[in-house]
Amino acid sequence: MHRIISRWPIRLFSEGFSGSTLPKRGKNNGLVAAESFQTASDWTVNFVSGGESTSKPIGQQVVNALQLGHRNQASSLLSEFDAASHMMNAEDIVSILEYCAKTPDPLFVMQTWRVLQEKEITLTRHYYLLIVRALFNGGHIEEAIRLVKFLGENHHVSFILPVYNFLLSACAKMKDVMYRDQCLNLMDKHLLGKNEHTYTALLKLAVWEKNLLAVHEILREQCKYYNLNIISLRKFIRSFTELNDLESAYKTLQYMVSVALKEGTYLRRTMLGKIICPNLDIPIPSATVTSILGSDSLQDGDFRTNISDDCEEMITNTNKDLQCIPLNLDASTLNNPEKGPIKKVLRWSFNDVIRACGRGNAELVGKLIMQMQNLGLEPSPWTYDCFVRAVIPGRNFRDTVELLKIMEEKEVKLYDSTLLILSISFSKALNLDSAESLLNQITRSSHPHSYNAFLAACDKMEQPERAIPMLAKMRDLKIKPNIRTYALLFSLFGNVNAPYEKGNLFSQAIVTQRINAIQADMLENGVQHNKSSMFYLLNALGSEGMVQEMMRHLYWAEEHLSALNCLNVGVYNIVLHWLNESNETYKAFEIFKNMKLCGLRPDASTYNIMVDCCGNIRCLKSARALVSLMVRDGFPPQTPTYTAFIKVLLRCNALDEALNLLDQALSEAKPDVLLFNTILLKASAQKRIDVIEHVLKVMQREKIRPDPSTCSYVFNAYVERGFFGTAVEALQVLSIQMISKDNYVSTKRIKIYEDLILSEEPDAEMKIIQKFNHSNIELVAALLNLRWCSFVGASISWVPDQSPWAERLRDTDDR
Repeated sequence: MHRIISRWPIRLFSEGFSGSTLPKRGKNNGLVAAESFQTASDWTVNFVSGGESTSKPIGQQVVNALQLGHRNQASSLLSEFDAASHMMNAEDIVSILEYCAKTPDPLFVMQTWRVLQEKEITLTRHYYLLIVRALFNGGHIEEAIRLVKFLGENHHVSFILPVYNFLLSACAKMKDVMYRDQCLNLMDKHLLGKNEHTYTALLKLAVWEKNLLAVHEILREQCKYYNLNIISLRKFIRSFTELNDLESAYKTLQYMVSVALKEGTYLRRTMLGKIICPNLDIPIPSATVTSILGSDSLQDGDFRTNISDDCEEMITNTNKDLQCIPLNLDASTLNNPEKGPIKKVLRWSFNDVIRACGRGNAELVGKLIMQMQNLGLEPSPWTYDCFVRAVIPGRNFRDTVELLKIMEEKEVKLYDSTLLILSISFSKALNLDSAESLLNQITRSSHPHSYNAFLAACDKMEQPERAIPMLAKMRDLKIKPNIRTYALLFSLFGNVNAPYEKGNLFSQAIVTQRINAIQADMLENGVQHNKSSMFYLLNALGSEGMVQEMMRHLYWAEEHLSALNCLNVGVYNIVLHWLNESNETYKAFEIFKNMKLCGLRPDASTYNIMVDCCGNIRCLKSARALVSLMVRDGFPPQTPTYTAFIKVLLRCNALDEALNLLDQALSEAKPDVLLFNTILLKASAQKRIDVIEHVLKVMQREKIRPDPSTCSYVFNAYVERGFFGTAVEALQVLSIQMISKDNYVSTKRIKIYEDLILSEEPDAEMKIIQKFNHSNIELVAALLNLRWCSFVGASISWVPDQSPWAERLRDTDDR
């Protein structure tokens, strides 16, 4: 045997390694170093640790030399040892081979193997496994497979299945199918069967290939020959969840629970803390073995080929109703301290299935949590993380608050990922205090998604100052902003006075400084503009009245970013909008023409803006031409189109024609309050009470609720005509209509509103604004209007239909 093995590696590996890299053979038939040393013992005294004793194991001396980069000295030590004097024992060999496998160092492992052959030291299967690992990890895959092939063909090597299992696991890590097929072919050729480690490696490859059918086949085959243990079931559950097969994962989990509750089911921990199953893992012969041996060679019952009913149900998944198994077995058996590892593995699998539930499976998540409690499995921080990921996206804000309270009561140390998800939920609910508190607890994060949600909430709440500490937090955690972050920064800090005041030279200088700083940071982090960031940048400049600066950025984007598709219709629409607001009508038409020449197809919003532009130059002919072009491009007129065209008519003093167009809009589109406010504004300016009351009657008929602008236009019209009592009465009715639906306000809400309206505290108005400002602006305006009505002596009636003014409108409508 030793003569065969000693010749074979030199012949085989001379193809894979260059001769110059291998140590040369000397007179004593051993390996000699390039540097001159008399003996290995001399070198040991002079070199290792500055002259330490030679009593140190020779294997450790070789490893130390390799760690220091002295490969020639390590080779000399290895070649000089005398097997007869037992200077190198099995521990020495293992330490050298383990180091070569871990480093990896395929060249030195071959030198070690050659020396072991020359000294006629018997190689165990563990030695072979370490050699193969060193070759495979070092990138010499073909050589490793040829070595395994040789070992399989050598009749003196009886069992090499662990080596094949390592190769299959390595192929799974490398995600390499070609070498996997070679290994499986060799296993069939060498008549090797499969054990649980083999199935585990094949399972990893099936998951990588996203081959759900293969996973089911592996499960069926393993069930055929093995009583699946807790560890194996855990692996299948993880595989099903990764392949989004929630039903199979759930069925397997229920089977796993039933196995865990059976008496005699135990797991144990190794010295390194790894949880393993103590059952024997006997390889199952391959089909080739069975066919060669013949049916007479195997007796019934030699191998397990029947599948239990519970296991069959788990495999077939015939029951589509996902129900937890009834706990008719005594769950208290899990309280046994020896069942501790089982409870831990069970918790892992429950976590996997809960995480796989995702959005829309809150009911199943609740069942799983309840089952965990019944089994005495205390949820871990990872359980809560999985629960939050599965449940929070589909729940309302109140549920999120309750869940957070429960976790705080149990003093659960939440993961950073859990805090991030919860903070997003609070940010979406515009609860900045809670969101900021959660984000401040985060110690590590790599993605700005949660911080972007907070910035977006600050933008909606119009509180840019709240965003500054969070930006500092991002820098402390070294979180790199993405393009969404910069887009929100343009929205937050890109204007100073808007929307309450027009920009001035001072505010525009501040905006310019801020935008330059944001863009400089983008350049430093290598972030390019996209459609969203350009939209917010141009919108910020336009809202601040910086039209020239807005056009300069647009022209720069057209020149430098057109290839990146950063300019779409939405970006041009915002530019057209602010040009229209700034009465830059002719420049807007120039941009509109350039869009069409560049092949960018306008959308309905583009045409609506351009129709509105026609009102600035009072050109009905252009407005009609644009509407005709809009219909030709496949955009039928909608409510915004009618609103824009009515504006043009009103600016041309065609009020009667605008009322006729309103009737047409009611029959062809779904009206909104802005459509009516457009006419009310003009009627209020002309003191046309008859037109105002007609429009209000139409609004009531169409069930369009007024807004603060409606109240303002109606109130001013009556005041200008000297009808002060009617003005107050109309303001009160319209304000209550803003609050209520179907003219009804509950008694509970009336009590809350009256306490605010009739309050005599000096800061009552500020309390109203702070309480409802961002949740319902119409409600804030209505309560402030009603408070003002109470100041002038009007009694508040919460039934608007009983108002004389409302009755007069209704009676006039009936006639």
